[in-house]
Amino acid sequence: MSPTRACDVLPGMTVPAPIVQPFDWVATLRTGGPAGDRALAELHALLLRAARFEALRRRASLPWIGVAELDDLVLQAADDALVAVLSRLDSFRGASRFTTWAYKFAIYSAAVTLRRRAWRDREVSLAPELWDVVADRGGSPLQQVEDGELRTALRCGIEALTAHQRDVLVAVALEQVPIDVLAERLGTTRGALYKTLHDARRKLRAQLADQGLLEVTR
Repeated sequence: MSPTRACDVLPGMTVPAPIVQPFDWVATLRTGGPAGDRALAELHALLLRAARFEALRRRASLPWIGVAELDDLVLQAADDALVAVLSRLDSFRGASRFTTWAYKFAIYSAAVTLRRRAWRDREVSLAPELWDVVADRGGSPLQQVEDGELRTALRCGIEALTAHQRDVLVAVALEQVPIDVLAERLGTTRGALYKTLHDARRKLRAQLADQGLLEVTR
């Protein structure tokens, strides 16, 4: 019997329950041997089901991807999730069922894998010449003046950032590039980008506050 493919699993379908009965996952995975191999196989099957679920949930955002490629992406996500789970066994504290804890790794891995695929052929523009950071809302002449002042202040503030801060802020906040996709393009980590984004926003807020365009809460 051939394995079920990602697109063969439709919403509402019942996925067969695992054959192996509940056991101490962490200890068994560390033991190795036949028991460890069995636990590893069942864990991978669990992660594969979770990745398929997430792929189906996001299927509409990738209409051009065929069945075979989607299957490959699901398998890649499950494999990556398996590596992540095995490398973090020490962090499992038993606050939830092990399968519930592991399932989240596959959901996250599938989301990242599919986002990267969606952006694979898209260019990430890191330094556009113009930043339409404030939309022209029309309205009264006074409103238009206030919007113009804020737009000018924001552009000046962005230009005052470091080149790296500016690139990250423009890509994530304005171009809506997923943080994991940008991390891959720039050869860095999500954590490093979050730190850069935080610093850029803090600096920008401070500049707007100094000009009386942003109220600072204490």
